[in-house]
Amino acid sequence: MKKIMFLMVALFLGWGVKATAQSVQDAPLYGKIINVIGDSYVKNHRRPYQEAWHALVADKYHMTYRNYGRNGRCLVFDRTAEKWGTPMLDYFREMNDTADYVLVIGGHNDAEYIRNGKGTLAQFETGLDSLCRGLIQKYPSAKLAFVTPWRVPRDCFADVVATMVKVCARYSIPVFNSAERSGVYVWDPQFRKLYFQGPNDTAHLNAAGHRLFMRKGETFLLGL
Repeated sequence: MKKIMFLMVALFLGWGVKATAQSVQDAPLYGKIINVIGDSYVKNHRRPYQEAWHALVADKYHMTYRNYGRNGRCLVFDRTAEKWGTPMLDYFREMNDTADYVLVIGGHNDAEYIRNGKGTLAQFETGLDSLCRGLIQKYPSAKLAFVTPWRVPRDCFADVVATMVKVCARYSIPVFNSAERSGVYVWDPQFRKLYFQGPNDTAHLNAAGHRLFMRKGETFLLGL
């Protein structure tokens, strides 16, 4: 009886592994090319970008993964004079022309830029509209998507997130609204202590934080 039970468990586990591998191969992401452009959410600040949730998803589905993240980069505003580089509005043209998926993660630095009185929400909306049109022209057959900043408890962040959702809707570009759906509680000090790169960090997840968020990000990409 014990031998039979052992064989049944072994077969069950074997089928489970096989089904998992098959489900990965059958997924729409499998073997595809993804370009990820963004700020330090993409660069992953002081940690290797390989720990970031989008890199983990790409690895799981054997995707060709290209990371175009840079700390301090804005979606719209040019911070070259501050040594943070050109905005995604201009930099996207330097990305590889081939991609099945293009994921844009940004807005945190734009919100800070506006909050500090260096730019306006109207300028942000105009620039974001141009970025959307430019991405569509560059990648007419790719699946495009945006990811907003977390719900950061500072002025201008909610306005920037709302503008991203509004502008992307004009072009039927899906948006993952991280301010509402991420489960990342920036405002909670205990959460930051566990899942951010530092207790006072309001932007950058640590390895545990990326693993925590990965499932939501993965589900979003699978649904594109």
